[in-house]
Amino acid sequence: MVTPATSAATGRVTPPGTWGNTPSAFLAGLDSPWCRLMVDLGDIVTRATADFARGEGLRAVHLPLTTRTVTCPNGLGSDAEPVAVTVSGVNTYLSDSAQFPLEYGCRLADNGCYTILPSFRNEIPDGSHLTQFTHSEAEIPGGLDEVIGYVERYLRHLGRSILDEYGGELAEAVEDVSHVERMANGSGPFPRVTLDEAERLLSGSPDCFTGTDRWRSLTRRGERRLMEIVDEFVWLTHLDHLSVPFYQAFDGDQTGVARCADLFFGMGEVVGSGERHRTGDEVRRALEMHAVPEHDYDWYVRMKDRFPRRTAGFGMGVERYLMWVVGHDDIRDIPMISRVDEPRSWPSSVDRP
Repeated sequence: MVTPATSAATGRVTPPGTWGNTPSAFLAGLDSPWCRLMVDLGDIVTRATADFARGEGLRAVHLPLTTRTVTCPNGLGSDAEPVAVTVSGVNTYLSDSAQFPLEYGCRLADNGCYTILPSFRNEIPDGSHLTQFTHSEAEIPGGLDEVIGYVERYLRHLGRSILDEYGGELAEAVEDVSHVERMANGSGPFPRVTLDEAERLLSGSPDCFTGTDRWRSLTRRGERRLMEIVDEFVWLTHLDHLSVPFYQAFDGDQTGVARCADLFFGMGEVVGSGERHRTGDEVRRALEMHAVPEHDYDWYVRMKDRFPRRTAGFGMGVERYLMWVVGHDDIRDIPMISRVDEPRSWPSSVDRP
């Protein structure tokens, strides 16, 4: 159902609700201040990402949208399914993340590399998940501390770029930009909480955790509760290894702990990051732990046999970031062109771009 472009009560710009499968709903977007706002902010994020990465010495890399090595394998620690396709007669997957090719590129670009590309996940869209989303990703030399530092500098650069270039228009459209100002103008690192520390902080709240006797994971309620207790921007670090994909590095001799970190703000997790295994033997050990066949990742293992290197990387969902910027609660309203609720078979008439 198409809703008004502005709220009569506050004058705040509101989404036109064009993501459903209502015929001709997309036409409302052509006159929508909300859709123009999303285009403007997306443009700033793309340019600011490139400017920041270049200043850090990273190289932009151009990557395919198909892959046969997904970062969400059918094994322990994976919470999504890849999207299988056939392209020119080749059975493959749509990329769920550029991480693996970025790791490859990090062995060709000394200071690391980055990209902004669509990612695809076979899951049901809701207020915080899209099946197709824009992914800002980078891989750099170093470990967990280095990538956390990169992400914090990057987010502050994004915030300053938005405020410097578009602050007046943004404030007029969404009324409150104080959260963007706090991120952009803050100093010092964001607080870090290990999973063990989070369990102590959230004790007595069983709805904040899910898992088994072998691993724990924070729920969305747990993410928000942690932000309420600690800070509006908070890292959750050192997750149980069996709760994350196999490629995250072991925390030294503690193979049950992953050297990774998720950054929570706004709706919860917006950035995921981690240090990678350095050698092929470390990857083999993790694959066995996670019950993932080595032959599915043969090239990745052999790359680390041939060229071991300590690297770390991150991925940020751009739509989740923009949802936070505009203070909105439904990610389905963020993309200019939606892929939510498309009919499974070819329709009799194509009624959306």
